[in-house]
Amino acid sequence: MKKYIAEFIGTLVLVFFGCGVAVISGGNLVATSLAFGLSIVAMAYVIGNISGCHVNPAVSLAMYLSKKMTLKEFAYYVIAQILGSVAGIAILYLILNDSSIGVASLGANGYGVLSTTDISLLSAIIIEVILTFVFIYTILGVTSDDSKSSISGLVIGLTLTFVHLLGIRLTGTSVNPARSLAPAIFLGGEALKQVWVFIVAPLVGSVIATYTFKYLNTTKNTKKGR
Repeated sequence: MKKYIAEFIGTLVLVFFGCGVAVISGGNLVATSLAFGLSIVAMAYVIGNISGCHVNPAVSLAMYLSKKMTLKEFAYYVIAQILGSVAGIAILYLILNDSSIGVASLGANGYGVLSTTDISLLSAIIIEVILTFVFIYTILGVTSDDSKSSISGLVIGLTLTFVHLLGIRLTGTSVNPARSLAPAIFLGGEALKQVWVFIVAPLVGSVIATYTFKYLNTTKNTKKGR
């Protein structure tokens, strides 16, 4: 139970601070990227030894496909992450709704009219798959080597920061279905209609990253054995 509670708390913190800074800063590229990245760094060193600090269904999917967790654990992780995200957005909604800022965006992801660059649906899918691929591939690489355990949280947090630097102006950067679902639920309308992209694309990116990592890692080990 502790690991599911940890995932709930970690996702709450990620979404509350990441989306909160996005709204309060007016979508400032650097501030928002750092908020998401530093949230991961902080949580990695607090709950990493409890749950692994996935705080993202795409990360949990990669771990499940890598046989590092059971299907039951995967399901409970995703539920905890979604609930944590909803709780984070609910708190943010209450705070912003009682301020002059308002709740016009809540850091929701989007394409077309919801994108600052009017990016198309196809391009939104492509960028989210690529950004998630890079993020998950990095996670698999750094967590597969015990010698890097002391810096893994920092590396993962910095990776999340740099994928946000590219993606914020395009889709708002999801790479995390739970992070995208909660704002869409609260906003409804077009944000809710588009959210499927930010659920499906990150999961696809995670699958591609996982099997790419498996293929390259196996090839490498085979060569060493010769």
